[in-house]
Amino acid sequence: SAAEPKRVIVCTVTTGFRHGSIPYAEKTLQKLADESKAYTIVAFARQPDVQVPRKPNKPNLAKDADDKAKAKYEADLKKYEAEMAKWTPEIESSAKDAQARFDSGIKESLSILSPANLEKEKIDGVIFACTTGMLPLPDPDGFIKWVQAGHAFIGMHSASDTFHQFAPYIEMIGGEFAGHGAQVPADLHKADPSHPATAGLPDQWNLLQEEMYEFKNHDPSKVHVLWYLQHPPQKKDVQQYAGVSWCKIDGKGRVFYTSLGHREDLWSAGDEIKDRKNTVELAQQYQQHILGGIKWALGLAEGSATPNNLAKSSNQ
Repeated sequence: SAAEPKRVIVCTVTTGFRHGSIPYAEKTLQKLADESKAYTIVAFARQPDVQVPRKPNKPNLAKDADDKAKAKYEADLKKYEAEMAKWTPEIESSAKDAQARFDSGIKESLSILSPANLEKEKIDGVIFACTTGMLPLPDPDGFIKWVQAGHAFIGMHSASDTFHQFAPYIEMIGGEFAGHGAQVPADLHKADPSHPATAGLPDQWNLLQEEMYEFKNHDPSKVHVLWYLQHPPQKKDVQQYAGVSWCKIDGKGRVFYTSLGHREDLWSAGDEIKDRKNTVELAQQYQQHILGGIKWALGLAEGSATPNNLAKSSNQ
């Protein structure tokens, strides 16, 4: 009989920037689970449905601002003052109450990622899809130890823009978001043609538009690089390794990360995307990429995780 699908929890909670692609990510991860039968999504750790009113932020004017910047500042200041005039004590009180309910809802949503629950539910892997910020996990250190005990962690796009103040997480995932420029065409190079997250895709995989991350605390000599750029995202005239996707072993656990996944038209190959920059074929290829990474992390497909030190070879 066929093996039982691996049991996975998907987390899309954010305490920082929230990507518009998250609903598409959830839908696609469920579709890939249903079609591949490789894994089943036991639960989603989702954002609570609480709208928190945000107090207007007063604009700032740089000391060396030119006339154009000063004019914009004046316009922004008038807008700020008009919004502040509407910010009544009642609204502020309502905002504080909503924030409290939001914070409580996030903690409740993330309670399923406690080590005790992960063991109880026999979870094989956890996917962080476009998460951001410091997530109030019940036991962050316990979560890392759970991965290291032999479970899977899969991170997508801004999973590297998560837990900036929690070094064990950054070490586990293998890189920390440092910033990004404007969205650009991405000429991705394949580092390992036989890995499940690259196999069957072009040796040079050209995305038509994507938000390409820059990283800190990323040592390519400690990860197995899967996809990379031969130049910084915004500087094609500079010959320099720039990591995009990699995998690694942490303890006995398997970790797969891809920085791709900002745009809705990469996540979705459906006709609900009306103004595509990336083609349906590219979206299908992205889905192939992440499914291969998921299968590898769950131990359903073999591939190397030996560090391949792409930075040294690509800069020679």
